[in-house]
Amino acid sequence: MNRYPLPEPATRAIAKLGRDISLARRRRRLSQASLADRSGISVNTVRRLEKGEPSGSIEHLARILHVLGELKRLETLLDTGTDEIGLLMMDEGLPQRVRARQSKGAL
Repeated sequence: MNRYPLPEPATRAIAKLGRDISLARRRRRLSQASLADRSGISVNTVRRLEKGEPSGSIEHLARILHVLGELKRLETLLDTGTDEIGLLMMDEGLPQRVRARQSKGAL
């Protein structure tokens, strides 16, 4: 067991993801058994993911998203080009002025 409990916002996000997987599966008229078979994982794993249990792996999620035709969402989950906090932190470290470098031969 992990020493640190999962933060409540993360628990809620995982639960929502599980509900969303279940809804996406049902909208595609797939049973849990069919999704499990197509994903190459067990029915119990699909059930645990849909219940929002935090024990699932990224591999299982990727397999399910692939079957559901939603793998692109995983690819863009933490796109560094849209990482607002990271970009702000980088911008804070930029110099106020940039001076031209002097060439070695110039006096």
